[in-house]
Amino acid sequence: MWRDLNARELGAIRPGLVITNVSSRRLHSLELSTQKEIVSDYDGGINNLQVDRTEGRYLLAGSSDGSVGCYDTLHRTSVESHSRSHIHDAIFKVDRRNPRGHKYAVSSVQWYPVDTGLFVTGSFDHHVNVWDTNNLQAELQFDMPGKVHSVSMSQVATSHMLIAVGSEDPMVRLCDIATGACTHTLVGHRDAVLAVQWSISCEWTLYTGSCDGAIRFWDIRRAGSHKVLDQHNSQMGRRHPVLKSTPDRVRPIPRDAAKESPTKLLKPASGDKSTKTSSSHGKSIAKKVATAKRLHPGMASVENRATAHYGAVTSLTPTNDGQFLVSAGADSRVKLWDVDSGCNTLVNYENTRMQRSKATQLAVSPDSSLLFVPTSTVIRVYNLWTGRVLKTLRGHYDTVNCCEFHPYAQEMYSGSNDRKILLWSPPPPVEVDEDEKEGKDGGASEKGAFKARPDEDAWSD
Repeated sequence: MWRDLNARELGAIRPGLVITNVSSRRLHSLELSTQKEIVSDYDGGINNLQVDRTEGRYLLAGSSDGSVGCYDTLHRTSVESHSRSHIHDAIFKVDRRNPRGHKYAVSSVQWYPVDTGLFVTGSFDHHVNVWDTNNLQAELQFDMPGKVHSVSMSQVATSHMLIAVGSEDPMVRLCDIATGACTHTLVGHRDAVLAVQWSISCEWTLYTGSCDGAIRFWDIRRAGSHKVLDQHNSQMGRRHPVLKSTPDRVRPIPRDAAKESPTKLLKPASGDKSTKTSSSHGKSIAKKVATAKRLHPGMASVENRATAHYGAVTSLTPTNDGQFLVSAGADSRVKLWDVDSGCNTLVNYENTRMQRSKATQLAVSPDSSLLFVPTSTVIRVYNLWTGRVLKTLRGHYDTVNCCEFHPYAQEMYSGSNDRKILLWSPPPPVEVDEDEKEGKDGGASEKGAFKARPDEDAWSD
């Protein structure tokens, strides 16, 4: 039925279906843009990119030379004469010449979630800076015990303004912009933390990935992590977690057992020794269950040594609905996790090759259908749910470090060690010349084929 309907009839039946299909096809046709060009004049590679979520206009870029640049993605600064492409220069740039600028590589950048008046940067110089966008001055500076690999602020938080910081120190630190102090330290990892990411469905939940191969879920309102992901705990697709039976669980007596041996169900005499034995055994079971209930879940998870990757966890990216989490590791594996159950969904992503000792940035399309993974000098586009490679984007000349998908436009930005920021977008629509169109119509009329203009009736004089 659907094959016989055209786009207009299909849209009348299901209005959103045609728009979704067209949008999906455009996302699958991403290529190096010929309409826009990002001018990146840096002395080092591009480590991290982010487009603000409030206006969807400004792009932040952190470089290995210690500088941070900002670009206006909507309004061009000039137009290139021979190619007619829109040139986007940096509207401001903060480098080492600033009194409180970073001295070493900027590893992570983050816009303030409320507006674009503030932005946060983390660097290998052991500092996290909070910048005022208007005067380009660092209003706050947090000292860390080691190199800062990742910073993150919650996009849905209404009760706190905390910056989660992952550094060379195994402890994850939460810095409060309101007080200017470090308020929390989350203890559980055994090695450097390369990736931190807030949940987009709960303002109190934080995801962290470490060089010890573990991914931990934290509720910052209590001590300890409440969940540690295990790569061997898997499920096919999405389903509710199954309650596992324990040796101490008392199993119900089958109905057939009462018919076969009714004497075993009789209550023994008061002086029988078996009564004391069974009662003491029952007390021990009750004591174990009570102890397990009293044990703090955070303390239990600290002792858990489960791993999500065979090596360092280099990236964490949640889907836009917050139900799944994508992780990448130094074992050159990309995995999709069910957030509710904490299970590995066993999606096999083909031909992945990740950096082993550096944090990377993956990107997910707004409809959560495509996954962009930096793989050596190329970017592989995967179907998020099947793991199949749909396309390979080639344009960089060195290792790609980061990908950022525009939240409101069908554009993707990538940064590499070749010091370039490339823009990927669907191809522009093909423009038909009016003279050529009229010539084709005239040739058809000479052959005797009658063709009416779109704005005229076929029966009019």
